[in-house]
Amino acid sequence: MEMISAGLEPWAVMVALAVAVVAGVVKGAIGFAMPMIMISAYGSFMPAQLALAALILPTLVTNSWQAMRQGWREAWDSTVKYWRMIAVILVFIVISAQFVMVIPQWVMLLLLGVPITFFAVSQLVGHMLRFRIRNRARAEVIAGVIGGLYGGISGVWGPPVLVLLLSLGAPKLEMVRVQGVVFLLGAVVLLMAHLRSGVFDAPAAGLSAALVLPAALGMWLGYFIQDRLDGDQFRRWTLILLALTGLNLVRRALLG
Repeated sequence: MEMISAGLEPWAVMVALAVAVVAGVVKGAIGFAMPMIMISAYGSFMPAQLALAALILPTLVTNSWQAMRQGWREAWDSTVKYWRMIAVILVFIVISAQFVMVIPQWVMLLLLGVPITFFAVSQLVGHMLRFRIRNRARAEVIAGVIGGLYGGISGVWGPPVLVLLLSLGAPKLEMVRVQGVVFLLGAVVLLMAHLRSGVFDAPAAGLSAALVLPAALGMWLGYFIQDRLDGDQFRRWTLILLALTGLNLVRRALLG
């Protein structure tokens, strides 16, 4: 237990493992939200930098699975199709990751909580956050910049990607696959960036590695749900959870 605790109490490690399972189920069912759920929950009982480091390896493994679920050729085609957004996200993850150690924790919490809450509530009330795309290349670059800036400091770069895909009217399987590709490549860069920044040190790596198996188990269960049950109802409850966790982050940022 000591090798994976990263200084946390045993109860906190057990909660972290349970959260990884839940986040995996959600990701398997709808294709996104694992980092948002994990960092929102972990931020309630561990330092923000450790919460960020903890999600790196689980997201790396599960995104590999998601990106390749329909085969490597489809994953490659999606990479080529959205190369501008992917390239910009990766560059800005590297840039923003260097500021993690100097940004106050309450700022990180607020930067995460507000957009997560806005995104979830907007979906719940029926506003799908679709925008008119007159210049696809420009839209991909903008989504990449926003996603990369958030990704480097928080490990969360999904909402801008999802908004772009919704706006382009991407089919369901393509949306899930593109998210997997983007998240996979981003997770690789995030790992490299935080090896450099010092956030992903040995204790954090031990905790992150311990979360891989429960996250993968949860994702397998999530695929079962995605393939067999009503995805709309499950997605609604997922968004409710995201809204609550986002509000909790804002509360902690404002009240300490």
